[in-house]
Amino acid sequence: MTRMTAARSPYSPADRPRLGLRERKKIKTREAIRTATYALIKEQGYDATTIEQIADRAEVSPSTVFRYFPTKEDIVLTDEYDPLMLEELRARPEDEPWMDSIRYVMGKALDLSEQEDPEVLRLRAHLGVQVPAVRSRYFESMSETGRLLRQALAERTGRDPESLEVRVCAMALIGGMMEVSMYWAENGFEGGLRDLMDRALDVMEHGLERKPEGS
Repeated sequence: MTRMTAARSPYSPADRPRLGLRERKKIKTREAIRTATYALIKEQGYDATTIEQIADRAEVSPSTVFRYFPTKEDIVLTDEYDPLMLEELRARPEDEPWMDSIRYVMGKALDLSEQEDPEVLRLRAHLGVQVPAVRSRYFESMSETGRLLRQALAERTGRDPESLEVRVCAMALIGGMMEVSMYWAENGFEGGLRDLMDRALDVMEHGLERKPEGS
């Protein structure tokens, strides 16, 4: 799920504590680094953009960039929403069907993404398809998200997070969401992400039916 803006909680401002000065400064710095990175990439391309250039544009030191982001790929990608989404998933009613909970949480994630710059969302998805280093880091990042999801799923079902069933269920969902993003980019960003997500979840929930002949 590009942070040209700070990660926003799915809860209303009244439901969460006010961030302290230090936390607000960290968010501002991360925003400045990401804003600089995407501006440079749009101007000169991904490979030509260096950490030194990013630091200069963001008015921070290269060491500050690396303190927030281990690699250039990590600047492009982001996992700031993962804790929020997992918190939402854990808060869903225990008797709610699993896929209903997933649809709710994914809807929350899309609500957050719609607050971002659409041009940046498309650029990030494009980089994930076209730039091998970004694509590789994307797969690693989603695998890490999958491990977090396994824990939430295990809590929900009373199973071992390392069991085959939990691992398959979690990674099937993660893999599906990865394919949604890549499909969106590969097809010229046609169709809304929400519609594509619903189609993907339909397949995961109901399976792939045989296409009627002649259709």
